[in-house]
Amino acid sequence: MGAVKTKRMPRAVREQQMLDAAVRTFGRRGYMAASMDEIAELAGVSKPLVYLYLNSKEDLFSACIRREARALTAAVRSGVRTDAPPDRQLWDGLGAFFTHTAKHPDGWAVLHLQARTHGPAFAAEVTAMREEIVAFVTQLILAAARSAHRDPDLPEHEVAGLAEALVGAAESLADWANATPAVTARQAAATMMNFAWAGLGSLMEGRTWSADGPRQV
Repeated sequence: MGAVKTKRMPRAVREQQMLDAAVRTFGRRGYMAASMDEIAELAGVSKPLVYLYLNSKEDLFSACIRREARALTAAVRSGVRTDAPPDRQLWDGLGAFFTHTAKHPDGWAVLHLQARTHGPAFAAEVTAMREEIVAFVTQLILAAARSAHRDPDLPEHEVAGLAEALVGAAESLADWANATPAVTARQAAATMMNFAWAGLGSLMEGRTWSADGPRQV
């Protein structure tokens, strides 16, 4: 009898297996400390095969960043129902964000910690993802403004600033939540929602803060 041939794994499946191993290694050990030998061993393949598929450590890291960025933005977008009330849209978006970062802590570490500190090319990949999320949050805030009772005409720069502040705060809170075992994704989302909506809700009603005290717009 001849030797039994094993079924070859499709290239796309094998590549995702390598990326899974790379994200885990980069996320836990950091870009500089991670080795291709370790990634290959974790993926259950030879190091030459990793190089054949993904060319270099730099290309492998870039592929990890792109994959994790796509997954995060898709999770946030798909988590929001555009026909829901504005506060529910923001709540759903925050819930989707914190749920994803909690389920994929290594991917979040790659995006938020590793990619930003190991060269402009890597940082640019994350910046593009972040800009997409900020633009999405900006639209959520604008939708809230349009549906508010007073329908305030918020200046464009103010809306953009609010979106930047909200995304930045959520990023920091995700780091803290992932490092604090007792905090769930839902609790983190609720903390962020209370922090954000208290201010946004007042703004939508035309109540803004000033150095001279609260005022009606």
